[in-house]
Amino acid sequence: MNASLLLLADSRLPAGGHAHSGGLEPAVAAGAVTDVDELADFLRGRLATAGLVAAALAAAACAALADRTEGGPGWAGLDREADARTPSPAQRRASRAQGRSLLRVARAAWPHSSLDALGSAAPDGPHHPLVLGAAAASAGGGPADAAAIAAYGAVTGPASAAVRLLGLDPLAVNRALAALAPRVDAVAAEAAGCARGPWSGLPAPSAPLLDLHAENHLRSDLRLFES
Repeated sequence: MNASLLLLADSRLPAGGHAHSGGLEPAVAAGAVTDVDELADFLRGRLATAGLVAAALAAAACAALADRTEGGPGWAGLDREADARTPSPAQRRASRAQGRSLLRVARAAWPHSSLDALGSAAPDGPHHPLVLGAAAASAGGGPADAAAIAAYGAVTGPASAAVRLLGLDPLAVNRALAALAPRVDAVAAEAAGCARGPWSGLPAPSAPLLDLHAENHLRSDLRLFES
């Protein structure tokens, strides 16, 4: 993985990721996550559902851009597939907000006509995994790289938020992340394997509790994170 791709996986990238907990904050508010063991359970569940969906969409977007060096590879169709796999309006809103932020960074760092086309295809902002995949391709990466970054972010974002929300020991949280590494690799490999198949056949596991948490979070009067 080249250094440009490492930038995409870096939490310090100015793309607004620090403002989103990946559903962890509402789970904490509901009492579902209170310690490191429960955080690890949450991360495993998120990785197998929302994480797999995001990784597969990112891999597909990366493959689509790599296969067409100029112009947009039918972004509207892939954006609809992302919508279909994100049933919660709150989740869709968060994904598009993060997509807009990442697209600004990607256009500045790795200019490409397909990034411009992606922005035009979704006036409200393209879904975050699509931008991630397109940015990975623009930075010289392939579908496996895009899937790995998406799967990695699916667990590291909530894990970082847990330290802030619950005051957990950062060393213990990172130990839990290290234990999840083989699962992250497996999810990324599964997602990358779907990259060049029909978009309608991309993985679509559901996470109803995450969806409910997202809707409750949107109505919360006091919250630290946007999602």
